[in-house]
Amino acid sequence: VIWQIKKESTVISKHFEARNFSQAVVSIMKLADVANAYIAEKAPWVLAKNLNDKADEFALRQICSESLEIFRLLSIYLKPVLPSLVQSVESFLNIEPLMWDDINKPLTQEHLIKEYSHMITRIENKQIEAMVDANKENLQATAAAPVKSEAKAEKKAEATAAAEGGAYISIDDFAKVDLRIAKIVSAEHVEGAEKLLKLMLDIGEENPRQIFAGIKSAYDPASLVGRLTVMVANLAPRKMKFGLSEGMVLAASDERGGPYILSPDSGAQPGMKVK
Repeated sequence: VIWQIKKESTVISKHFEARNFSQAVVSIMKLADVANAYIAEKAPWVLAKNLNDKADEFALRQICSESLEIFRLLSIYLKPVLPSLVQSVESFLNIEPLMWDDINKPLTQEHLIKEYSHMITRIENKQIEAMVDANKENLQATAAAPVKSEAKAEKKAEATAAAEGGAYISIDDFAKVDLRIAKIVSAEHVEGAEKLLKLMLDIGEENPRQIFAGIKSAYDPASLVGRLTVMVANLAPRKMKFGLSEGMVLAASDERGGPYILSPDSGAQPGMKVK
Protein backbone atom coordinates (compact mmCIF):
# COMPACT_ATOMS: atom_id res chain seq x y z
CA VAL A 1 0.00 0.00 0.00
CA ILE A 2 2.84 2.40 0.87
CA TRP A 3 4.47 1.75 -2.51
CA GLN A 4 1.13 2.31 -4.26
CA ILE A 5 0.70 5.66 -2.52
CA LYS A 6 4.27 6.75 -3.19
CA LYS A 7 4.13 6.01 -6.92
CA GLU A 8 1.24 8.48 -7.35
CA SER A 9 3.36 11.41 -6.13
CA THR A 10 4.41 12.40 -9.66
CA VAL A 11 0.83 12.47 -10.94
CA ILE A 12 -0.43 14.50 -7.97
CA SER A 13 2.52 16.88 -8.24
CA LYS A 14 1.70 17.57 -11.89
CA HIS A 15 -1.91 18.34 -10.97
CA PHE A 16 -0.76 20.88 -8.39
CA GLU A 17 1.75 22.44 -10.78
CA ALA A 18 -1.03 22.83 -13.37
CA ARG A 19 -3.26 24.33 -10.65
CA ASN A 20 -5.69 21.52 -11.26
CA PHE A 21 -6.49 21.34 -7.56
CA SER A 22 -9.79 19.47 -7.87
CA GLN A 23 -8.17 16.61 -9.78
CA ALA A 24 -5.31 16.53 -7.27
CA VAL A 25 -7.78 16.15 -4.42
CA VAL A 26 -9.67 13.43 -6.32
CA SER A 27 -6.42 11.49 -6.76
CA ILE A 28 -5.56 11.90 -3.08
CA MET A 29 -9.00 10.75 -1.95
CA LYS A 30 -8.67 7.62 -4.08
CA LEU A 31 -5.46 6.84 -2.20
CA ALA A 32 -7.25 7.57 1.08
CA ASP A 33 -9.83 4.95 0.09
CA VAL A 34 -7.02 2.47 -0.48
CA ALA A 35 -5.57 3.36 2.94
CA ASN A 36 -8.93 2.97 4.68
CA ALA A 37 -9.44 -0.43 3.05
CA TYR A 38 -5.97 -1.55 4.19
CA ILE A 39 -6.51 -0.49 7.80
CA ALA A 40 -10.03 -1.96 7.89
CA GLU A 41 -8.67 -5.27 6.59
CA LYS A 42 -5.77 -5.40 9.08
CA ALA A 43 -8.02 -4.24 12.00
CA PRO A 44 -5.16 -3.49 14.44
CA TRP A 45 -7.69 -2.71 17.20
CA VAL A 46 -8.81 -6.35 17.06
CA LEU A 47 -5.24 -7.67 17.13
CA ALA A 48 -4.44 -5.40 20.10
CA LYS A 49 -7.19 -7.08 22.14
CA ASN A 50 -6.01 -10.60 21.31
CA LEU A 51 -2.23 -10.55 21.67
CA ASN A 52 -0.94 -14.06 22.31
CA ASP A 53 2.81 -13.88 21.76
CA LYS A 54 5.76 -11.84 20.51
CA ALA A 55 4.77 -12.53 16.91
CA ASP A 56 1.41 -10.83 17.48
CA GLU A 57 3.13 -7.85 19.10
CA PHE A 58 5.52 -7.54 16.14
CA ALA A 59 2.63 -7.76 13.66
CA LEU A 60 0.72 -5.07 15.55
CA ARG A 61 3.75 -2.76 15.57
CA GLN A 62 4.24 -3.35 11.85
CA ILE A 63 0.63 -2.51 11.00
CA CYS A 64 0.66 0.63 13.16
CA SER A 65 4.00 1.78 11.72
CA GLU A 66 2.79 1.29 8.16
CA SER A 67 -0.47 3.12 8.97
CA LEU A 68 1.47 6.08 10.37
CA GLU A 69 3.65 6.18 7.26
CA ILE A 70 0.53 6.15 5.05
CA PHE A 71 -0.89 8.97 7.18
CA ARG A 72 2.35 10.96 6.76
CA LEU A 73 2.39 10.50 2.97
CA LEU A 74 -1.24 11.57 2.56
CA SER A 75 -0.53 14.60 4.74
CA ILE A 76 2.28 15.65 2.39
CA TYR A 77 -0.11 15.43 -0.56
CA LEU A 78 -2.81 17.39 1.27
CA LYS A 79 -0.59 20.16 2.62
CA PRO A 80 -1.08 22.51 -0.40
CA VAL A 81 -4.85 22.50 0.18
CA LEU A 82 -5.13 21.87 3.96
CA PRO A 83 -2.07 23.58 5.47
CA SER A 84 -3.61 24.18 8.92
CA LEU A 85 -4.69 20.57 9.32
CA VAL A 86 -1.29 19.28 8.22
CA GLN A 87 0.35 21.61 10.74
CA SER A 88 -1.53 19.66 13.43
CA VAL A 89 -0.28 16.42 11.85
CA GLU A 90 3.31 17.67 11.98
CA SER A 91 2.90 18.48 15.66
CA PHE A 92 1.42 15.03 16.38
CA LEU A 93 4.18 13.24 14.46
CA ASN A 94 6.78 15.45 16.17
CA ILE A 95 8.48 16.38 12.90
CA GLU A 96 9.68 19.45 11.03
CA PRO A 97 7.30 21.06 8.49
CA LEU A 98 6.65 18.55 5.73
CA MET A 99 8.08 19.19 2.26
CA TRP A 100 7.34 17.31 -0.97
CA ASP A 101 10.83 15.79 -0.97
CA ASP A 102 10.05 14.15 2.39
CA ILE A 103 8.03 11.48 0.56
CA ASN A 104 11.12 9.26 0.53
CA LYS A 105 12.18 10.07 4.11
CA PRO A 106 10.09 7.76 6.34
CA LEU A 107 10.16 7.96 10.13
CA THR A 108 12.82 5.83 11.81
CA GLN A 109 12.20 3.13 14.42
CA GLU A 110 13.70 5.40 17.09
CA HIS A 111 11.40 8.33 16.31
CA LEU A 112 8.91 9.26 19.04
CA ILE A 113 5.49 10.69 18.21
CA LYS A 114 3.29 12.67 20.57
CA GLU A 115 0.10 11.51 22.24
CA TYR A 116 -2.77 11.59 19.79
CA SER A 117 -5.52 14.19 20.04
CA HIS A 118 -8.46 14.75 17.67
CA MET A 119 -7.70 17.06 14.75
CA ILE A 120 -11.16 17.05 13.17
CA THR A 121 -14.47 16.66 14.96
CA ARG A 122 -16.79 14.06 13.46
CA ILE A 123 -20.55 14.66 13.47
CA GLU A 124 -22.08 11.70 15.30
CA ASN A 125 -25.40 10.03 14.51
CA LYS A 126 -26.97 11.42 17.70
CA GLN A 127 -26.16 14.96 16.57
CA ILE A 128 -27.69 14.30 13.15
CA GLU A 129 -30.81 12.83 14.77
CA ALA A 130 -31.06 15.87 17.06
CA MET A 131 -30.86 18.21 14.05
CA VAL A 132 -33.53 16.18 12.23
CA ASP A 133 -35.80 16.30 15.29
CA ALA A 134 -35.25 20.05 15.64
CA ASN A 135 -36.07 20.51 11.97
CA LYS A 136 -39.30 18.53 12.40
CA GLU A 137 -40.26 20.77 15.33
CA ASN A 138 -39.59 23.87 13.24
CA LEU A 139 -41.70 22.50 10.40
CA GLN A 140 -44.55 21.69 12.77
CA ALA A 141 -44.38 25.15 14.35
CA THR A 142 -44.39 26.77 10.91
CA ALA A 143 -47.38 24.70 9.82
CA ALA A 144 -49.33 25.68 12.96
CA ALA A 145 -48.60 29.40 12.66
CA PRO A 146 -50.86 31.61 10.51
CA VAL A 147 -49.17 32.51 7.24
CA LYS A 148 -50.54 35.40 5.18
CA SER A 149 -48.76 34.48 1.97
CA GLU A 150 -49.17 30.71 2.22
CA ALA A 151 -50.02 30.24 -1.46
CA LYS A 152 -47.02 32.30 -2.55
CA ALA A 153 -44.70 30.42 -0.19
CA GLU A 154 -46.01 27.08 -1.48
CA LYS A 155 -45.35 28.07 -5.08
CA LYS A 156 -41.85 29.23 -4.17
CA ALA A 157 -41.14 25.92 -2.43
CA GLU A 158 -42.39 24.00 -5.45
CA ALA A 159 -40.22 26.08 -7.78
CA THR A 160 -37.18 25.51 -5.54
CA ALA A 161 -37.79 21.76 -5.44
CA ALA A 162 -38.19 21.64 -9.21
CA ALA A 163 -34.98 23.62 -9.70
CA GLU A 164 -33.10 21.21 -7.45
CA GLY A 165 -34.18 18.25 -9.51
CA GLY A 166 -37.41 16.99 -7.96
CA ALA A 167 -39.73 16.91 -4.96
CA TYR A 168 -38.50 16.35 -1.43
CA ILE A 169 -38.85 12.99 0.27
CA SER A 170 -39.69 12.31 3.89
CA ILE A 171 -37.47 10.57 6.43
CA ASP A 172 -39.86 7.62 6.15
CA ASP A 173 -39.19 7.42 2.40
CA PHE A 174 -35.46 7.37 3.03
CA ALA A 175 -35.86 4.66 5.68
CA LYS A 176 -37.24 2.32 2.99
CA VAL A 177 -33.81 2.17 1.33
CA ASP A 178 -31.66 -0.53 2.93
CA LEU A 179 -28.06 0.70 2.62
CA ARG A 180 -25.38 -1.74 3.77
CA ILE A 181 -21.61 -1.76 4.16
CA ALA A 182 -20.23 -4.22 1.62
CA LYS A 183 -16.78 -5.75 1.22
CA ILE A 184 -15.67 -6.37 -2.36
CA VAL A 185 -14.69 -10.05 -2.36
CA SER A 186 -13.86 -10.16 -6.06
CA ALA A 187 -13.99 -7.89 -9.10
CA GLU A 188 -13.57 -8.76 -12.77
CA HIS A 189 -14.21 -7.51 -16.28
CA VAL A 190 -17.40 -8.60 -18.01
CA GLU A 191 -16.79 -10.00 -21.49
CA GLY A 192 -18.68 -7.95 -24.05
CA ALA A 193 -19.54 -5.10 -21.66
CA GLU A 194 -18.01 -1.66 -22.26
CA LYS A 195 -18.88 -0.11 -18.90
CA LEU A 196 -19.54 -2.94 -16.45
CA LEU A 197 -17.50 -4.74 -13.83
CA LYS A 198 -18.81 -7.81 -12.03
CA LEU A 199 -18.43 -7.50 -8.26
CA MET A 200 -19.05 -10.09 -5.56
CA LEU A 201 -20.02 -8.28 -2.35
CA ASP A 202 -20.02 -9.56 1.23
CA ILE A 203 -22.76 -7.86 3.27
CA GLY A 204 -22.72 -10.30 6.17
CA GLU A 205 -24.95 -12.89 4.51
CA GLU A 206 -24.16 -16.59 3.98
CA ASN A 207 -23.23 -16.01 0.33
CA PRO A 208 -21.83 -12.90 -1.43
CA ARG A 209 -24.12 -10.83 -3.67
CA GLN A 210 -23.39 -10.50 -7.41
CA ILE A 211 -23.49 -6.91 -8.66
CA PHE A 212 -22.87 -5.44 -12.11
CA ALA A 213 -21.58 -1.87 -11.72
CA GLY A 214 -20.89 0.70 -14.45
CA ILE A 215 -17.48 1.71 -13.06
CA LYS A 216 -15.16 0.03 -15.55
CA SER A 217 -13.84 3.38 -16.85
CA ALA A 218 -12.60 4.42 -13.41
CA TYR A 219 -11.23 1.29 -11.75
CA ASP A 220 -8.86 -1.58 -12.31
CA PRO A 221 -10.70 -4.62 -10.88
CA ALA A 222 -7.63 -5.74 -8.93
CA SER A 223 -7.55 -2.42 -7.03
CA LEU A 224 -11.10 -2.98 -5.75
CA VAL A 225 -10.67 -6.35 -4.07
CA GLY A 226 -10.80 -6.03 -0.29
CA ARG A 227 -12.25 -2.52 -0.29
CA LEU A 228 -15.36 -1.55 1.61
CA THR A 229 -18.16 0.34 -0.12
CA VAL A 230 -21.89 1.04 0.25
CA MET A 231 -24.64 -0.83 -1.59
CA VAL A 232 -28.44 -0.75 -1.85
CA ALA A 233 -29.35 -4.18 -0.43
CA ASN A 234 -33.12 -4.18 -0.95
CA LEU A 235 -33.18 -3.24 -4.63
CA ALA A 236 -35.14 -5.80 -6.62
CA PRO A 237 -32.76 -8.22 -8.44
CA ARG A 238 -32.40 -7.35 -12.10
CA LYS A 239 -31.87 -9.90 -14.84
CA MET A 240 -29.21 -8.59 -17.21
CA LYS A 241 -27.59 -9.93 -20.35
CA PHE A 242 -24.53 -10.95 -18.35
CA GLY A 243 -26.34 -12.39 -15.31
CA LEU A 244 -28.44 -11.46 -12.28
CA SER A 245 -27.55 -8.19 -10.50
CA GLU A 246 -28.56 -8.38 -6.82
CA GLY A 247 -28.24 -4.76 -5.72
CA MET A 248 -26.52 -1.50 -6.55
CA VAL A 249 -23.17 0.01 -5.57
CA LEU A 250 -23.33 3.72 -4.72
CA ALA A 251 -20.99 6.01 -6.67
CA ALA A 252 -20.62 9.74 -7.30
CA SER A 253 -20.10 11.46 -10.66
CA ASP A 254 -20.83 14.62 -12.62
CA GLU A 255 -19.24 16.68 -15.38
CA ARG A 256 -16.07 16.99 -13.27
CA GLY A 257 -15.36 13.28 -13.27
CA GLY A 258 -16.29 9.89 -11.92
CA PRO A 259 -17.70 7.49 -11.15
CA TYR A 260 -16.16 7.28 -7.66
CA ILE A 261 -17.54 4.53 -5.42
CA LEU A 262 -18.38 5.50 -1.85
CA SER A 263 -16.14 4.27 0.97
CA PRO A 264 -17.11 4.13 4.67
CA ASP A 265 -14.93 5.33 7.52
CA SER A 266 -12.54 2.93 9.24
CA GLY A 267 -14.25 0.61 11.70
CA ALA A 268 -17.25 -0.12 9.48
CA GLN A 269 -17.86 -3.82 8.91
CA PRO A 270 -19.65 -5.76 6.14
CA GLY A 271 -23.39 -5.94 6.76
CA MET A 272 -23.64 -2.79 8.89
CA LYS A 273 -26.71 -0.70 8.07
CA VAL A 274 -26.14 2.85 6.82
CA LYS A 275 -28.68 5.20 8.40
